[in-house]
Parts: sequence; C-alpha cells; structure tokens
Amino acid sequence: MKETRRVAVLAGDGIGPEVMREALRVLDAAEKCYGFRTERMEYDVGGAAIDACGRALPEQTLRGCEAADAILFGSVGGPKWDSLPLDERPERGALLPLRRHFDLFANLRPGVCLPELIAASPLKENLITGGFDILCVRELTGGMYFGQPKFYGERDGEIIGLDTLIYRRSEVERIAHLAFRAAAGRRGKLCSVDKANVLSSSVMWRDVFNEIASQYPQVQLSHMYVDNAAMQLVRNPGQFDVIVTENTFGDILTDEMAMVCGSLGMLPSASLCSRGEKTFGLYEPSGGSAPDIAGKGIANPIAQILSMGMMLRYSFGYIEPADAVDAAVRAAIAAGFRTRDLATGAVGEQIVTTSGMGDAVISLLH
Repeated sequence: MKETRRVAVLAGDGIGPEVMREALRVLDAAEKCYGFRTERMEYDVGGAAIDACGRALPEQTLRGCEAADAILFGSVGGPKWDSLPLDERPERGALLPLRRHFDLFANLRPGVCLPELIAASPLKENLITGGFDILCVRELTGGMYFGQPKFYGERDGEIIGLDTLIYRRSEVERIAHLAFRAAAGRRGKLCSVDKANVLSSSVMWRDVFNEIASQYPQVQLSHMYVDNAAMQLVRNPGQFDVIVTENTFGDILTDEMAMVCGSLGMLPSASLCSRGEKTFGLYEPSGGSAPDIAGKGIANPIAQILSMGMMLRYSFGYIEPADAVDAAVRAAIAAGFRTRDLATGAVGEQIVTTSGMGDAVISLLH
C-alpha cells in the first residue's frame, strides 16, 4: 500500500473552483484504478480569501501548504479586486508569495499541440503539420518580479515606476542544470532565450549556460534573443524541444505557446523545488481566472487535469497513473470531445460542458 499523500487544494477565483472540481474527480478515478490514496485539504486563496478574511494568502492557507506534499492550485484574480493596492491584489498577494516562500524556482510548462487540435491553433495548418511538443522551463523566483528595489511614486518632482532586474549566478546555474537534464530526457535540444544584446543579466545568463553545456555533451545548446523566439514560436514551433528562459520572458512566451497549441485551457504547469530527496511543487493551469465565463459550465478543465497529472509524476513519483491521465486526455480529444474554446466546427466534434469533459476523461482512464 502506497503512503497517503497530502494535497493542499487552493481552487481560488473565477473558473478555478469549476476546473478544480473536475481535476479532483479525475484524481478520484486514478486512485481507484491504481490503488494509491491522497488526503486533501481545501483552503481559501486569492480574491476568495480576501473576501473571507481580508488577505489573499491567509496564515491558515500557508500553514496548510507547508504541511502538504504538494499544492494543487486553481487561479486567482478578477476585476472585483483590481481597485486594491497592487501588493494586496490576488496575484501579487498570493501566488508570488507562495513561489517565494517555498523557493519554487523552476516552472515547467509543456506545450503540446495534438494533431486533432491543429485546426484550433491560430497558425496556418502547414506550419504545424503533425502537431508539436515543447517544454518551456521558466526560472520563477528571480528577475524583475522579485528584484529589489521596487518603487512607484514621486521622485525629484516626477512620478516614476522602478523595477530591478537582477539574477545571481547560483540562480542561473540551478535552472540551467534542470533544463539540461530535461532536454537530455527528451530529444536532446535546448534553446536558451535571453536578451544578451541589451541586458547585462542576459550576458551573465548566456555565459553560465555556455559553461555548463560541457557537462551535458548529449544536449545541443543554442541561444536565441527573446524577440526572435516570440517570432519563431509562430513561424515554426516544431523547431523547439526544450526552451529555457528567465522569469519575465517565460511568463510572456508560455502564454504565446499556449495559444499556438490551441487554447490556454490546454496548458498545465508545475512549479518545483527540492524538499530533501523529494520534489515539492505547486501545480496550476497556465491560464487565468476567466471571470467572464465563470459559473457558465463552459471552462476547459484539461489544463487543471493535466496539472494534477504533473503532481502525480513529479511530487509523488506515480509515473503509471500520471501517464494514464495524460493518455486519457489525449484519448478524449481524439474521440472528438471539445469544450467551447477548442471547437472548430469540424465533423465529429462533440461540444461538452466543463463537467462533460471531466466525464469523458474519466471514462477513458484505465
């Protein structure tokens, strides 16, 4: 009997609770199929937590996450809380502090365009024949998002906004090693994305990657400026295997990658750190809270379901169940099941609700 794993469930705002419900239903089915157990504790986060107790990340939520083996996260934010001071809004007040508190330095975002979803991509079909499979490794706890000083106010008679872009060599080294190992386990191609023609931090980033490359002779390292990378993702995404980049660039490129794949609702993510010999992670869909469609039963739960599968893989080491979740999602897509964001009007498509997509995945899980 496998040990019971503890999961902190933070559904959050907007469509978060709806898609989280489906991910937990799929988790229930996986437990029955593969004989493992999880203990789940639900906590408020984001706007829901602000409404309940005045803070986006309550102490009870943080303590619950500390006691867990992994965090399954939904989404936070919405217009309701946009009038709050910047640091008190759901995104700045919850997600960034969680990343900082647990030192979740490595964000993995797999972007897979399945052959059946090529028509859902905004790219011309001839650019993505056969689909593609990209892994983006994003450094998550450095760069402008966390650099100090930060300032917004008046200085010398002028209103200014200041953010500091800073990276330490040790931060770049650890994300480099992780990215090289990821590429070694895939097709052996690693593209490091930077802005070394302008930014000093990128010059250091590129130097570190070049030095570490000699330790991974099986991996082919290339470099690309971020503006070119953004263009290449829409010109020929299939050229990429693993992309690694810093925090801000990764935030932008992965959303672009998601849309190239067909929908933000298809892109899961894992934010990871080491906890002794185990991997601790926060697992979340890459899309936002989508308050405009919340409560309508039309949100795509696949990214949340796949994020749960990444939790099984990376934090629990349950490879077979994780593979089964991925396969069930692919089978559901191959069978024609589509939420509204994936619909193209093609013959054989079955437009389903959020729970209908969950039903489809569960029925194909084995």
